[in-house]
Amino acid sequence: MSTDGERRVTITVIAREAGVSVPTVSRVLNGRSDVAPETRERVEELLRHHGYRRRGTRAAHRAGLLDLLFPDLDSPWALEIIRGVEDVGHAAGVGTVVSAIHRESTSTRQWLQNLRARASDGVILVTSHLTSPVHAQLRRLNVPVVVVDPAGAPATDVPTIGATNWSGGLAATEHLLALGHRRIGLVAGPPHLLCSRARLDGYRAALERAGIPLDDRLVQPGDFYHASGFAAGTALLELDDPPTAVFAASDQMAFGVYEAVRRRGLRVGDDVSVVGFDDLPEARWASPPLTTVRQPLVEMGRLAARTVLRLSQGEEIESPRVELATELVVRDSSVRYDAERVPADLSR
Repeated sequence: MSTDGERRVTITVIAREAGVSVPTVSRVLNGRSDVAPETRERVEELLRHHGYRRRGTRAAHRAGLLDLLFPDLDSPWALEIIRGVEDVGHAAGVGTVVSAIHRESTSTRQWLQNLRARASDGVILVTSHLTSPVHAQLRRLNVPVVVVDPAGAPATDVPTIGATNWSGGLAATEHLLALGHRRIGLVAGPPHLLCSRARLDGYRAALERAGIPLDDRLVQPGDFYHASGFAAGTALLELDDPPTAVFAASDQMAFGVYEAVRRRGLRVGDDVSVVGFDDLPEARWASPPLTTVRQPLVEMGRLAARTVLRLSQGEEIESPRVELATELVVRDSSVRYDAERVPADLSR
């Protein structure tokens, strides 16, 4: 239970406990990027611990709200991005309004009407296409915008936050190649998204480097969700010469591939290797634990929130396009290819 002293904690107290200067705490509160990541995390943790809220320092025109907009909210990766945005918003005393527009023009119009009615310090769009009419209306409202994982090429004056999707696709495929797999299937993401195309290009580049011709039959479409992964995995395993490994461009699709493998009477890892993309929390708890490409979803949310807060204060952004590094996380779903161990219907 908070005491009166805790409610009135000052940034001087936060600075002393964090072992930093008061200006450093102020830079964290304002979403500035010129703070070391370790220092920022320490300060933000203390701000959350004390329940610190900025009082009496916000300019009159500030709304104290950030808008976070998704095309859909039925994906675990959305929760990871929300966590990152709320981490920064809470430390800065800014609330977060989360909305989904479901790719419908009526939803977009309603969202814009709500935005005009209550005002906002900034908008963060996730895997969405910022259309010219929407961008023009936001500019008229003087609301800054940041796009996370843009669907298409955004306007040149709109900052974007993403991950190294091409490198991630390359690393996932090269990992399977290093294990001896030569027929590697791909469950691709939605083709209208830049991140999907980049992961596909990384897969192609890895095969090309290894001197393996691309077999179009091994590339199946998906939409990042479980059902499409199951459908694509089933189609791959029904080929006359099915793959011995599958790279799914999202963890959820990888779990769909798991089910396709299971229904065929096979085992993930022992019979078919599977690699995903995202490193959602449940990846480590899957059976077997999923090898995947980690993209820093929480940090992407944090950086988007810091960037839009800086824009709302009239600050310049050093780089309009930021890509955070992905990392291959090897677990038990990917194993070395052994022709003698692979079931007859998967042997070459």
